[in-house]
Amino acid sequence: MGILLNLETSSTNCSVCVAKNGEILAIKELNSANYSHAEKLHLFIEEVLQKASLKMEDLEAVAVSKGPGSYTGLRIGVSAAKGLCYALGIPLISVSTLKSMATQIKIKEDEVLIPVLDARRMEVYSAVFDSLGNEIRETKAEIVDENSFNEFMKAKSVHFLGSGAEKIKELFTDATINYHCDVVPSAREMASISAEKFNASEFEDVAYFEPYYLKDFVLQIKKVKS
Repeated sequence: MGILLNLETSSTNCSVCVAKNGEILAIKELNSANYSHAEKLHLFIEEVLQKASLKMEDLEAVAVSKGPGSYTGLRIGVSAAKGLCYALGIPLISVSTLKSMATQIKIKEDEVLIPVLDARRMEVYSAVFDSLGNEIRETKAEIVDENSFNEFMKAKSVHFLGSGAEKIKELFTDATINYHCDVVPSAREMASISAEKFNASEFEDVAYFEPYYLKDFVLQIKKVKS
């Protein structure tokens, strides 16, 4: 039957949906700069199941956005997904955050799509996709400058989307470049991807799966004045 719970916590958007065979039955999300994931995620899970008239036992798999993205957000989402999979004895599915973002914008054959998530300072997480959704450049953490993405700027039109697009906007002003700065990762776009993976039995090892952080987490501690 393919009833899947999808969790997206890699950015400021805490997003949950339950879908059947890729079709969304219920969705709940909140995009807050305060990162409400710890407080809202489990409440949202309960709410979407209730809206869809489902119980936890009806779930056949849990899909989680694997990153890259917020270290804390990813930890919260993956921990919740693993807990549910262990408790219910169901498979875990991971979905690339940037790939699911890329499905939000439809482009033409001679265009390219570059989802970018904000990291620290002038750094972003990014990947490049063609009009068919194929990844034509792997995911990277990079410091952007005027030479970034040079090999893809020859396309008829380039679309940057996501929180990192604001940084890119300061560097490139060509008329062929489009910016979609308000796009955030959402469980809505995960539904079709996770359904495909479920049907292909592309599951993760629940015990050993870790989010795709892309780089080490750096804990910044404020100095105390003596």
